Amino acid sequence: MDCCVIPLRHGGLSLVQTTDFFYPLVDDPYMMGRIACANVLSDLYAMGITECDNMLMLLSVSQKMNDKDRERVMPLIIQGFRDAAEEGGTSVTGGQTVINPWIIVGGVASVVCQPNEVIMPDGAVPGDVLVLTKPLGTQVAVNAHQWLDQTERWNKIKLVVTKEEVREAYQEAMFSMATLNRTAAGLMHKFQAHAATDVTGFGLLGHAHNLAAAQRSEVAFVIHNLPVIAKMAAISKACGNMFNLIQGTSAETSGGLLVCLPREQAAKFCSEMKSQGSAGGQGAAGGAWIIGIVEKGDRRARIIEKPRIIEVPPRGSPAANQDNSASPAPSLS
Repeated sequence: MDCCVIPLRHGGLSLVQTTDFFYPLVDDPYMMGRIACANVLSDLYAMGITECDNMLMLLSVSQKMNDKDRERVMPLIIQGFRDAAEEGGTSVTGGQTVINPWIIVGGVASVVCQPNEVIMPDGAVPGDVLVLTKPLGTQVAVNAHQWLDQTERWNKIKLVVTKEEVREAYQEAMFSMATLNRTAAGLMHKFQAHAATDVTGFGLLGHAHNLAAAQRSEVAFVIHNLPVIAKMAAISKACGNMFNLIQGTSAETSGGLLVCLPREQAAKFCSEMKSQGSAGGQGAAGGAWIIGIVEKGDRRARIIEKPRIIEVPPRGSPAANQDNSASPAPSLS
């Protein structure tokens, strides 16, 4: 499971808790703090929990930083983390800071809740539909942005993408990673989700496989559609599939929720995600996509040989504005 669920000695309540941390992957310290907090909270959201009672922050300050850089960078990371926690309706009350060769940022999220607040990730049944709430491709976008200043690497991808498109994709990836999955967690209850997980370091297929293996019923997950930040699939292919994006094993950071929903509820879930995302100014990324089905099987997950690539335009772009007025999430037909 994405969190531990510990029954308390006080009747009817459980402690739900999770922790996560990683190294910086974007060049904006404030956004890095927000991403780290969103990533920690996603483990709660993946189990349908929308409230968090308390957060702790874990922070490692690099011994290689001079005093000036440390005094500029670290407060911004801390502020970003705190602001994201506040957006999630919680607060950071403590934590731990150490000196280390590398910057590390993460935290702990805790909540005491009743059983009806938790959606255990084991109830998928044949006929369910798989929905993903954020586009894939964050790892590709972050790396491509770094390659803008590396001639040899840039030359490998310059025929399939412009520098401006890379910058837009990087901004989209950064804001997507910093977006909380709280809305999706609330809608999981409204539309009777059967199971979910968040998509992070193991990539879409890795987390889909882990979720399929946890199901009580003998089911398999089949993925047909891959929503990807625009141009990232082309970049991955131009690099000789070094990221394995289309194969589903490209690492994501603070990715979306992969949700198993009853077939009759999936389109409504996507529509409401899209409308709430647009209302919140999240652009094209504030939606959800139907990506596959649950069928009877051996508790494994697979992506079909030629999945449909859904190009998700960066928010604020003309294509994103057009997409926001388009039809609901694609079906599997």
